[in-house]
Order: sequence, then structure tokens, then C-alpha cells
Amino acid sequence: MTTTTRPAVPTYTSDEMMSIAAARALTGGKRCFVGIGLPSTAANLARRTHAPDLVLIYESGTLGSKPDRLPASIGDGILAETADAVISVPEVFNYWLQPGRIDIGFLGAAQLDKFGNINTTVIGDDYANPKVRLPGAGGAPEIAASCREVFVVVRQSKRSFVEQVDFVTSVGHGRGKGDRERLGLRGAGPTLVITDLGVLRPDPETSELVLSQLHPGVEVEQVREATGWELKVSPELSNTEAPTAEELANLRALKEASK
Repeated sequence: MTTTTRPAVPTYTSDEMMSIAAARALTGGKRCFVGIGLPSTAANLARRTHAPDLVLIYESGTLGSKPDRLPASIGDGILAETADAVISVPEVFNYWLQPGRIDIGFLGAAQLDKFGNINTTVIGDDYANPKVRLPGAGGAPEIAASCREVFVVVRQSKRSFVEQVDFVTSVGHGRGKGDRERLGLRGAGPTLVITDLGVLRPDPETSELVLSQLHPGVEVEQVREATGWELKVSPELSNTEAPTAEELANLRALKEASK
């Protein structure tokens, strides 16, 4: 009698699962406006694996960047060195972003509320004397307003997932369905939120974020406990596929090259 030895399931961290799930959401040929940090990790992983023709655009004016390591900032020289073209910052915003020529805006967040509004400005009710002053807006408000759709990648906890953000840096769905249209915002807003626990999508009727996907080993109650509002769960809740050995190897190689 012969026995079949199955390959060992690779071990991975929750952050690696989040980055890989975010990368999988990006498809080839799309124009993606990339934020530094978790969004940049996911976008570069996607281009390195299943979406080599993904066009990465950074706020500094680099179009079609192809870095072989993770950039330290939007001003990292590797973005310009590997770009198809380098243009001025005003041209990125006035010609590419504001007219709706960017398919996906990929953003992070310090706080995110149930309608996908993003705060990267201050924590606390008093703007002049906040508990924490964050890095600020950068180009995120324009990205959230004008990209055809927005993906957000953020670690999930009650500190980051709040009922209402302390400051609206970048508008998601405002106070609910129809607010973006009333504000005259061009894009569809956040259509996907990827965390270290699962994936959330806006309800088509209310635009409130709903849990639609669980990462391996995560239970619904874990996600609810890490959410600062009464989280709703999709009746079609699905499970994320575990990372493959190839995905993990490419992600780890990117990070190693950045040290």
C-alpha cells in the first residue's frame, strides 16, 4: 500500500495574509494610484506575481514604476528610476486623477468608520489639541474623491475601526448611500476593505461596510470584537484561500530586498 504525502501548508502571519489578500484584489492592466506602506506592499506584490502589467502610479509623479524592492517613501529614487515616465505632481492630479483616469486608489488609514470614511489627520475631538497628530492628508482626499474605486488596507481593531472617525480626511460614503453623489464626487468610493482578519464590502443599499470574507482560522466573533460598531455579516460570507508558497516567497523577497 502506498501513501501520498501532501505538501506541508506554509506558515504565515496575519499581516502576510492581509497583504496577499490585498494583492489578489488587483488585476492586470489596471491603473493603480498607490499609497506608501501596506498599499504599496500589496500593489508591488501583485505586479510581481499575477498582474505584471499593473500600472503603478505614485503621488510624486512616477507612472508605471517597477521597483524590485518596497519604496521607503513617494520620493524614493527607485520609483523614478524604474518608471515609464516621470511627470509633475500637478499633472498627476490635474490630468490623471481628477478627470477619472485612475482605476483604483489604494489607501491605508489610521481610523476607518462604518461608511468607509478615512482619518489620517488627528485622533481626538479637539483639532487644535488632539490626543495624537497623524501624518495628514497628502493626496488621499483627491484619490478617494476621483479614482473610479478605492481599496483600503488596514489592520483591524476597535482603535482603527470606529463608529465615526474623529476627523474626515478622505470621504468614503459620507453618512450613507447617496452622499458621494450629493457632494459631487466622481468615483465610486471604497468598494473593498482588506484587513488582517477578513474583507469588508459596502452594502449596495446602505453603503455600510459588511463583513464578506474571513481569512483562514478567523471566526466572525473575532472580527466583531475588533470593530467599533455593530458589524453586519453578509449572508454570502466566504473564506479567503490561504497564501500559496509562491505568494509568500515573493512577498518575503520584496521585504528582504527593502532592508
